[in-house]
Amino acid sequence: MQQRIVCVSVCIRPNLAALFERVKNRSAALSVPNQSPMGRFLKRHLSVTQLCEQSWCEIKMAYGFIKPKVRMLEMQNTEVTTGASIYLARELEVKPNVVTVAAVTREDREALKLINMLQMVPALEAGQLVREFPVFGVLEGMFFMGVVDELYRSDSGELVLSELKTRSHNSLPRPAQTKGHALQVCMYKLLFDSMVKGSVKRDHLLHNLQLDPNRVLGSDLQTHTQSLGLQAVTFRELLDHLLVVLTCSNLHAIDKLRLENSHQSSGKLIGTREVAFEEAQLRTNIRGYLAYWRGERVPQGVEVEEAWKCRMCRYEETCNWRRDRSQRLMMVNKSQFGVS
Repeated sequence: MQQRIVCVSVCIRPNLAALFERVKNRSAALSVPNQSPMGRFLKRHLSVTQLCEQSWCEIKMAYGFIKPKVRMLEMQNTEVTTGASIYLARELEVKPNVVTVAAVTREDREALKLINMLQMVPALEAGQLVREFPVFGVLEGMFFMGVVDELYRSDSGELVLSELKTRSHNSLPRPAQTKGHALQVCMYKLLFDSMVKGSVKRDHLLHNLQLDPNRVLGSDLQTHTQSLGLQAVTFRELLDHLLVVLTCSNLHAIDKLRLENSHQSSGKLIGTREVAFEEAQLRTNIRGYLAYWRGERVPQGVEVEEAWKCRMCRYEETCNWRRDRSQRLMMVNKSQFGVS
């Protein structure tokens, strides 16, 4: 039976007041000369979902860092919180036994994820369905992290990666929305495949997350790892064990990618579709998105034909991109009709 290991005590917590003050003192400009967004937003790695947000609107994503209070309000809306509750309930369906473990350090927090993975690998090998499987690795020179919603073997033995998307509307998402969803599952496949092929190295995780490999795990964690038959005292030992387990398992590359849309209120399935995986085009797209993060270009807003996205955006009234685009359109219209 799979267990879900959760953290009940973390001593190192972000000081949100200090963070807001630091961000408030930044320039509200969408880009800063001679400074990449990675440096400006103090990032050493990216999440897969950040690139998915980028595929929707880079300006909206950038404003999420520049104006974190607005971003926090957005994450507290009913649709987001309801979706999170549904995801947790689904995870508990396959991990009914919740074990709470105190975490004292950042290494302890990451160790919790590794322990959960160590329990899911044999379950997946045995043909069981697993949910909330962490993935990480380097893509196009950038370290990424993500969490796969669901992995399972089909009746024909294919390894399927499925991502649930809950919707407040009982209808399929627009193509512009499925673009980001497809990007997400394709990136998850790249990361998962690299993990089981042995391409992910210890230093990738240690360097990009700034973790101390020699950090001794907390007493609660050591007790729990021993109960699972693991002899790991330091974070390095636990990480090395996971990497060996992944590469020596009988798991192989993902065979199929699937998107599942479900109605939040009724819980009924709206529709399911498979996503085509084209690695060459995918890597080209990733490099294009990373060009922004590396400071090689300014962020881009939505095109005119997708201006409908602005109507549902919390940054609509203060968006410089939208204001500048409107001014350009007015000038074009004036010139066309001879208005001075």
